[in-house]
Amino acid sequence: MTRTIRRRPLRAAVLTGAAILAAGIAGIGASADPIPLTAADPEQQLVDYIDQGLKNPDSHPIAGTGSACTSGSGAGSGNGSGNCYGGSGSSSGSSGGYSSDTAGSGPAQTAFLAAFGYSMFHPDVAPPGANDWNCKPSAAHPEPVVLVHGTWENAYSNFAYASGPIAAAGFCVFTFDYGRSNLPQGGGLGSVLPGAYGTGLIQDSAQQLSVFVDKVLGATGAPRVDLVAHSQGGPMSRWYLKFDGGAAKVHREITFGATNHGTTLVGIGALGRAINNFGIDVLGLVEIFVGHSGIQQTVGSDFVNQLNEGGDTVPGVDYTVVGTRYDEITTPYDLTFLQAGPGATVRNITLQDGCDQDLSDHLTLMYSPRVLSIILNTLDPQQNPNLVCTFNPWLLGGGGSL
Repeated sequence: MTRTIRRRPLRAAVLTGAAILAAGIAGIGASADPIPLTAADPEQQLVDYIDQGLKNPDSHPIAGTGSACTSGSGAGSGNGSGNCYGGSGSSSGSSGGYSSDTAGSGPAQTAFLAAFGYSMFHPDVAPPGANDWNCKPSAAHPEPVVLVHGTWENAYSNFAYASGPIAAAGFCVFTFDYGRSNLPQGGGLGSVLPGAYGTGLIQDSAQQLSVFVDKVLGATGAPRVDLVAHSQGGPMSRWYLKFDGGAAKVHREITFGATNHGTTLVGIGALGRAINNFGIDVLGLVEIFVGHSGIQQTVGSDFVNQLNEGGDTVPGVDYTVVGTRYDEITTPYDLTFLQAGPGATVRNITLQDGCDQDLSDHLTLMYSPRVLSIILNTLDPQQNPNLVCTFNPWLLGGGGSL
């Protein structure tokens, strides 16, 4: 499957980066002839170069990753099923981290900033309406909903707006905090902040999701769950579906701003990946700051390649994938969209189609009334046939209300 990276978000970083790369190629000594960055369109040349590295990674060895995986966990090691853990393209090899259940419940919030501030002092609380372990699914809504947070977020800060209304609509709602790792475990500097979870190796987090879903199924007696995921939660849960047995336990996956095909981080990640493909471990340095999961989500990482190899979807799962044109983290935003394979359905939605006034960025997606209506419509279209369209400001979210 061929994907074209849109050029607009890459322009500023690539015009500078292509010149840097072109100046340094002669002294780097890559093991194969690279695509020369001398054409009139350096953006496309960089895209072509990255694509060459993806198609033939052996021709551009990535510093710090071997030619084969070994057993055990950790960056560049194997998980025992033929899939490499980590694959960050860096020399960092530390691993570790864990998941945890929530303790108590926090108040409903209408804006991400307010929820984030509350979670700094209460990082382990559940969002309202979630984690009632006595909840039994009804005949109308037989599948529990599992909320999966993103990188440097937690269950509360990500879902303090949406979880309550989902529960009020008659669904059993559950969530947890995954990927809890500290700086020595590869969580990056961001992991020192209270509630900044989702920083560990994504494959480890997928196994933590597997354990949590089994716990939900055991408590509710339901045969399957529906997943609602933000940012890293999208590709992490897709790894669970593809490699950890999740396909048999999940009916719907609904993602928002998911880094499903990686992110260029407005060109920065793509530039770093290209330099790494020449054998210079710049991403290893960046990983110290952003953590394992941050580097794994850059375009062209081993994790992204393995996740999407052989197709974007698994049979039996219905996917709803939502992106926003104002996403400053998942860039270009349409890298979030999926292509349906055999036995799966995919609905790709640009949030602003039919609703120009919703200005939600990456962080405020989960505080958009329109996003909430998409969730409810996907879970129960008969009871929620219409999508809401209202102003939702960039950064603030929740209709601008704090």
